[in-house]
Amino acid sequence: MTLKNNTSYLSNSVKRTFLNAIILLFVICFSGFSCDSKEIQFEYVDPMEKILAESSFFPGSQEAISEVVRGEHASLQFVVRSPYTINNLRVTVTQASNKDKLLPASKARFVGFVKVGRSIWDYSRDRINSPSGYFPDPLLEEDEIDVKFGNSQPIWITIPIPSDAIPGLYRGKVIINGNIENKEFHIEKDYSVRVYPVTIDKTSLWVTNWFTIDAAQLKWMNRGEDFESFSPQHWEYIRKLAKMMAEYRQNSARISPLDLSDFAFINGKWQVDFSRFDKVVEIFIQEGVIGRLEGGHIGTRESNWDSQFVVRVPSVDRNAENRFEKLPLSNERAQQFYVDFFTSLKQHLKEKGWEGNYLQYIADEPTSSNVQSYVEIARFVKQVYPEIKIIEATHSKDLEDIVDIYVPQLDFMNKDYYFYNNINKNSEGKEAWFYTCLSPKGEYANRFIELPLLKTRYIHWLNFKYNIPGYLHWGLNHWRTDPWDEQTSINYEGGNILPGGDSWIIYPKGDKLLSSIRFEAMRDGIVDYELFKMLEKKDPEAARDIIDKVIYSFDRYDNNIAAFREHRRKLMELLSE
Repeated sequence: MTLKNNTSYLSNSVKRTFLNAIILLFVICFSGFSCDSKEIQFEYVDPMEKILAESSFFPGSQEAISEVVRGEHASLQFVVRSPYTINNLRVTVTQASNKDKLLPASKARFVGFVKVGRSIWDYSRDRINSPSGYFPDPLLEEDEIDVKFGNSQPIWITIPIPSDAIPGLYRGKVIINGNIENKEFHIEKDYSVRVYPVTIDKTSLWVTNWFTIDAAQLKWMNRGEDFESFSPQHWEYIRKLAKMMAEYRQNSARISPLDLSDFAFINGKWQVDFSRFDKVVEIFIQEGVIGRLEGGHIGTRESNWDSQFVVRVPSVDRNAENRFEKLPLSNERAQQFYVDFFTSLKQHLKEKGWEGNYLQYIADEPTSSNVQSYVEIARFVKQVYPEIKIIEATHSKDLEDIVDIYVPQLDFMNKDYYFYNNINKNSEGKEAWFYTCLSPKGEYANRFIELPLLKTRYIHWLNFKYNIPGYLHWGLNHWRTDPWDEQTSINYEGGNILPGGDSWIIYPKGDKLLSSIRFEAMRDGIVDYELFKMLEKKDPEAARDIIDKVIYSFDRYDNNIAAFREHRRKLMELLSE
């Protein structure tokens, strides 16, 4: 029997009542009331989940809670989705309170989407696939945003937890407003933050993200418009960069005295003016990044990847196209310049009080094919400046013990772990870190946009698991093209693709710098490392038990988010006892 046949048995009054109810429902819905809760999805999703614009299944059973220690950041993620286009979506977050105690005001940001238009080979099994090719990453600092019908819009909420916060459970509300077809809606959700009686201050893991202050790339902080190098505007951008790095617990900065200094050849000797170098370093000290100071590379490959290393020497021709010439170390002019340069640098660092935390790069990523030319340059530098410490990202461990801080790629660290671990355990004054870049791929942790956020956070769980005191990445802000356009780039000669997320992890917007969900995960991973180090001092077996349940080997991890939360909660609980 059909519905039509059924309704024929109803009395006229019942029919009228039924019809009036339908009309009333229609009026209510289109006046903006019932649509709030029935048609607009507004759900909590764990911040470790990447929400694609195409995502549509949100069970709604997760409790909106962030569990943190004092001194870190609480993060929460909500998602909004509607079968209608939402205009002027706005977010308000009330301060979380515990009786008469309040946590600081939150920062609510919309997660933006960027295009990853090239797939790379050797991806992991847990790679995220996006039908549109767009992925969530930048954190937009907009007051409101429009959301097209059927799209999912993540909202990222961050709350800084003071080091003196009273432990306990704090509660607040997240409120969204907007309009659909000129009708306003308003939805509220509860959230909570549990603060444990554990405090994180400065972190001990050495972290360096190589950054650029080149005006040709920082122009994207000026809406793509060129500006004068080392103008007041340029110095303002450099300071903003340093401020953000400190906020995200970067504590070692690569700043090149060779590239930032001016040189003059007078009376048979090279004179060095360190003024510009000093000003950059002082900004990074003032903003709290340094830490450690890394001098940029003095050497480079003569031509292709397998060629020998040469050194960069200031051109004697002031009208030359390139500021530096490439010369072999055997060249007399090259030797004289570097004797004068490192003699001056040693004296200058001592006068500034920076000598104790200064590290020097020689030439990037020596391999078995050019390691001897690398060692030759490094030994020459040590002869001129015996106390200098050398740090290097390297593809070879056979550097004749000339390097003080070895930084192998993560897969090379895995392959030669016995060698590098022996340095960290037994070699006084020497260290071994690791780095990631466009490699390694496969199942290894990295920070590509297409990988789960856990794999970015787990980079620093690897630091603890394998007793590795530092991490390096080359690409904080290398915006060689518009960073809001294609996220990958390609080397047509070498056939290498730089995956999306390799060249930068922050974004320029106007004159602001925007974070990303990957940079948030990286910062939180640095805090996790510190919590593990604290538990290791208190109960080494307990720390080892937790880490071994998550990190099985250099390239095998538990990628279950719920399990990750349980293990981190256990870590905080044990530290609270």
